[in-house]
Amino acid sequence: MIPVISIVGRSNTGKTTLIEKLVPELCRRGYRVATIKHAPSGFEIDREGKDSWRHKKAGAYKTILISPTELALMEVFEREYSIEELVDLYIKDADVVLLEGHKNNPYPRIEMLRKDVDSLPRNGKEHLWIAVIGDKRSDAGVPYFQMEEIQKLADLLEKRYLRR
Repeated sequence: MIPVISIVGRSNTGKTTLIEKLVPELCRRGYRVATIKHAPSGFEIDREGKDSWRHKKAGAYKTILISPTELALMEVFEREYSIEELVDLYIKDADVVLLEGHKNNPYPRIEMLRKDVDSLPRNGKEHLWIAVIGDKRSDAGVPYFQMEEIQKLADLLEKRYLRR
């Protein structure tokens, strides 16, 4: 099973920034990293009038865009896939999956904490915390790192979850 590490926190706490820093560090160490970004309000990656948009509008339930070096899949479905289903269906060869958002998941999580946020959420998911990242130290009982300490965070993930 590919390990899934969840990065959660309120809006504007630095989740995407953390991923932008953590992915290259893990790749530098030789790991293949996949990411999943949860967008609870939906999203649109295609623009009106483009061929793939026209395929979807014509009724295709799946559209794959392919180039010599990239692939994008757009799929219309009746219910939201679970993270397990997404990994099983679409991620076969990664060493780790970093999940941004999707707060109600059962995976080990890195909680983001900023000075302008009062405290860490106490929502029954505390047992999943593996680290806190941010600019406000916490007493969560797990390692705390500042955003600049990516190597230390990668060390922790490598020790606990990644295998060569």
